[in-house]
Amino acid sequence: RKAFVSYVMAFDPDRETSLQILRGLPAAGVDVIELGMPFTDPMADGPTIQAAGQRALAAGGTVTGVLELVRAFREEDATTPIVLMGYYNPIYARRGGVARFLEEAAEAGVDGLIVVDLPPEEDAELCLPAQAAGLNFIRLATPTTDDRRLPAVVENTSGFVYYVSVTGTTGGAAANAADVAPEIARVRAAAGLPVVVGFGIASPEAAEAL
Repeated sequence: RKAFVSYVMAFDPDRETSLQILRGLPAAGVDVIELGMPFTDPMADGPTIQAAGQRALAAGGTVTGVLELVRAFREEDATTPIVLMGYYNPIYARRGGVARFLEEAAEAGVDGLIVVDLPPEEDAELCLPAQAAGLNFIRLATPTTDDRRLPAVVENTSGFVYYVSVTGTTGGAAANAADVAPEIARVRAAAGLPVVVGFGIASPEAAEAL
């Protein structure tokens, strides 16, 4: 069946409100939660998520705070998958680095990671250690991921492949279902995994078409 994957920025507009939003998502029909980790320079994101990240940082959002938010969510929901989505810098720069982050993420109840600025050439940095810690590492494929590049993209991917439906940042151009359909088939055949489509989906009608 289809799955509804919803993105929300941790600590936007504050910790308690974002926790209540998280707790409300499964009852609203969300199958998988993508929880954004606030960062100062979200290069893959457009103005909406940039602004959300700035509000979250102003509210005190940190990597440690995000993990605490997951723990609080898990007190009431042990089953809805949570995927942390963000950038490598806050993980790398945090005291204890990757090893501590992965240990605490697994303990908190995180299921997977989407770290958009680590390509396959850097799998030893986070992807492979994450999988060793029991976390899925979810890779992005894009309209510019050709058949030569795709095998490298999906080689160590697990959980699902995130297909970026448009060229650009979040909140930009609208996805075209006719263009996306053959790409989903191509990516699924290469990866042998479910494919989730993101970017460019701004309405129920667009989601239905896709």
